[in-house]
Amino acid sequence: MNHKSGDITVLDTSTRKVLGTIPALGELEVAVTDGKGKLFVNSEEKSEVAVIDLKSSKMETHWKLGECEGPTGLAIDPFHNRLFSVCANHKMVVIDSVSGELITELPIGSKPDGVGFDSDLGMAYSSNGDGRLTVIHEDDSNHFHVVKNLATQSGARTMMIDNETHHICLPVALYEPLPPVTEGMPKPRAPILPNSFTILVIAPQ
Repeated sequence: MNHKSGDITVLDTSTRKVLGTIPALGELEVAVTDGKGKLFVNSEEKSEVAVIDLKSSKMETHWKLGECEGPTGLAIDPFHNRLFSVCANHKMVVIDSVSGELITELPIGSKPDGVGFDSDLGMAYSSNGDGRLTVIHEDDSNHFHVVKNLATQSGARTMMIDNETHHICLPVALYEPLPPVTEGMPKPRAPILPNSFTILVIAPQ
């Protein structure tokens, strides 16, 4: 999957051969599958979810994500057919993974990047770069509410869930001052401080 070009390259993992390319989906972010032959991909540029048929390796359709701006992280509840997209404008958008229907929009922290769903607990989590983890409960397939915002660490934007312990793991590091903008580096990134990388582990609450 190419973030900038919007292309998805399809590979046969047994032969390592390229089977085809699915083009022009906009700047791509995270992809998830429903385990039933569909792949869902966030298009950050278009604020949409693209639906890919894995059997034909073709884009089936694409759905707008309500008032979402710049979706990044994407998670799925395959049992209730719900997709969770986190957006740059402080929203988590929940849509139906079969019809594309907008279910709800929920407030989250700023600078989100990762999102996860714990099927056993019925909990969705948004990891936000502002140093908060937004915790959302799935009351039923059409109703959700924000439980709390837990303090993490500034920059802890990506995450994974341990399905056995239900712990939320967030990689994070400390950064040096941001370099100046130059012609050769119009969007500089601050370098990571040596030996500052760590993984925060949060128990379910």
